[in-house]
Amino acid sequence: MSQYWSPAVRELTPYVPGEQPRERVIKLNTNENPYPPAPGVSEALRNYATDHLRLYPDPTSHALRTTLAESYGISVAETFVGNGSDEVLAFAFQAFFCHDTPLDVPSITYSFYPVYANLYGVTLRKHPLNAQWEVDLNALANASERSGVIFANPNAPTGHAHSLEAIESLLKRVTNRVVLVDEAYVDFGAESAVTLVGRYPNLLVTGTFSKSRSLAGLRLGYAIGSPELIDGLQRVKDSFNSYPVDSLASLVGIEALKDKTHFNACRNNVITTRERTRQRLEQLGFDVLPSKANFVFAQHPDFEGAQLFVGLRERGILVRHFNTDMLNNFLRITIGTDDEMDSLIEALEAICR
Repeated sequence: MSQYWSPAVRELTPYVPGEQPRERVIKLNTNENPYPPAPGVSEALRNYATDHLRLYPDPTSHALRTTLAESYGISVAETFVGNGSDEVLAFAFQAFFCHDTPLDVPSITYSFYPVYANLYGVTLRKHPLNAQWEVDLNALANASERSGVIFANPNAPTGHAHSLEAIESLLKRVTNRVVLVDEAYVDFGAESAVTLVGRYPNLLVTGTFSKSRSLAGLRLGYAIGSPELIDGLQRVKDSFNSYPVDSLASLVGIEALKDKTHFNACRNNVITTRERTRQRLEQLGFDVLPSKANFVFAQHPDFEGAQLFVGLRERGILVRHFNTDMLNNFLRITIGTDDEMDSLIEALEAICR
């Protein structure tokens, strides 16, 4: 550790992203979309006047937020955009969760939450998943004094999603702090809580263009909530970096939002391939958790997760292995194209003989 680091940096345990290989492999480890962005994205990039790059972008991202609002049938005042949903989450931690009371989270969830909590001095109160590997919303709702509640729906890395009724039940019981629902994977079969925003001023929903919009290389995310929550995010953003979304990203994001036909076709393809992959994994003896995301979470009773991970890596297929006590026997497998998933199954057949 460097002598120049602050005590806060010394104590950080940074988020570990999935491997980004340089060699050619089948990449099923970081939940990227296997299909390209909407055709309008390519058209926009070809026609973009590069002279615009000498100018600062619109600090309010008004055009992108307007299109986002139209897509969800809400007002522009209920929208916020940032450089990926991780940045939006970081702003939310600063704006809403920096209190003397703990933040309620599931014990197994997106691993960036504890990183931000540590960075911003937020105490986490972790609640175990239930026997079915589902986030226990009752436990989150029943906790005592808190700084807020955050959970991913569908959950990462397990893939389970809650119904709108279950989320609304939690919101009826948690009224004095922000409830943040992270919907990075919601478009692959779950129900979005955006429809509840108008009735619950403490609900903040975050999302990303990286998954269902096929724009992981761009880093574009958003939040939807009451105008007072959006104003809180804006205050943090304007105190940190008042020009977070560049003009090219805004243009591409708008084109991705406008093409609903392409969006629906891609996500339906992923859902169909996910269910086909689940069935084939189960035929190989895997236990596969129910998933409403663009990945499956699976373990085999006869093979260790690390063994399967290494065997696939040797055959040029990357999946995600979490080397923790609770999860070390599982693999998180991103849903790729049908050909890629066929290669995965063939490799697992050879390993599991």
